[in-house]
Amino acid sequence: MHRLHQEQILPISREKLWDFVSVPQNLNQITPPDLAFNIKGKPPEKAFPGLLLQYEVKVPLLGWTPWLTEIKYVNEGYSFMDEQRVGPYKLWLHTHRLEEVGGGTKMTDEIIYQVPFGIFGSIAHVLFVRRTLERIFRYRREKLDEIFPAT
Repeated sequence: MHRLHQEQILPISREKLWDFVSVPQNLNQITPPDLAFNIKGKPPEKAFPGLLLQYEVKVPLLGWTPWLTEIKYVNEGYSFMDEQRVGPYKLWLHTHRLEEVGGGTKMTDEIIYQVPFGIFGSIAHVLFVRRTLERIFRYRREKLDEIFPAT
């Protein structure tokens, strides 16, 4: 199992940040264009427990890959967790947390994941999976800084 942890403080209220991160369509704005992230169907305006979201992403070496996630829980205004049901990972649990701090809101992403394919997956993780995930979350950080700039 692997873990990716990222924290970011944004100069906005927790409520305003929640209004952004809890809307599935907003993932398009904070996902690198080369992943060609595409939500299938028309998701609801807000995440809720039990919501199934179907996407398609372009994964290096694998091409177009279906991805189905379920919103496992929502603590309205504070946190939610999505779990991959179908997709490129053997396990994917992503917890999003918002916390009021001086100067704005701290957003924490905590991802616990496991790569499939045994030893080959472990090699792929070392060679590119980890770096790809770090790049994706670095891009998200940069885009969120652009969307919610310090004044």
